[in-house]
Parts: sequence; structure tokens; C-alpha cells
Amino acid sequence: MLNVNGRVKIPLEEFTWTFVRAGGPGGQNVNKVSSKAVMRWPIRTSTSLPDDIRERFIQKFGSRVTTEGDLVMTSQAYRDQERNKEDCLAKLASMLDSVTTPPKPRRATRPTKGSKIRRVAAKRHTSKTKSNRQRPGMED
Repeated sequence: MLNVNGRVKIPLEEFTWTFVRAGGPGGQNVNKVSSKAVMRWPIRTSTSLPDDIRERFIQKFGSRVTTEGDLVMTSQAYRDQERNKEDCLAKLASMLDSVTTPPKPRRATRPTKGSKIRRVAAKRHTSKTKSNRQRPGMED
């Protein structure tokens, strides 16, 4: 069971694991051992994920979801399968945790009168500085 928080718990039976040969350094071990973990999770059909969290997750991490609705995640940070498997689960837990709380709705604000005055004064100052760079007699 992958416990993200009190609201999201995903049974490990929902994940499909495959292991392939990892690239990078490692000597002969790289050529012999399939240590790269590839996790697939059918996020669109998962019953353990609330609908609002699913929508926010797909909106934020949609590039990782296939057209069939599976989330694909890989890890090859370690030289053994079990640690790479745990790394995939940890990545997924942090991704799910980032979308569990809904974003605060933006409240429309207006600029203050002082900020408007300062902005116009800064524009006037910049304009004067640039006009002082011109050669004399260039005024229209």
C-alpha cells in the first residue's frame, strides 16, 4: 500500500512493473542485470484515486500519461531493482502530494494609487535619461 497522505492510499497491486537494462556507468553489471524499473499505473481507471486529485494530476503531469491513460515512470538511479522500485514509488508519492491540496483561487486586485504614480514617475525618469543621450538639436 502506497500511503501518500490520509486521503490517498493506493494498493501496490495496481502497479505493473517491468525491469530493463539500465544505461550509464556500472561496468559489466550494466550488461548483465536488468535493474532499471519501469512502472505503469492506469491512472484514468484507478478507483483508489479521488476524481478531483486525478484531474489535477493529469492537468499538471499530463506529459507522463499515455493515450491509453497509463502513467509511466522510470528509475535507474540505483544498481538494484528494489531500490529503483522504491524510488519510483517515492517519486509518485511526491507528485501526488503536490496535487492533493486544491490551489487557492486568485483574487483580482487593483494597483494602488501610489504604485501608479511611482510607475509613471519611473517612466518619465527613463524617458528623460534617454532623451539626454541624443545629440543637441535633434528635438522635433
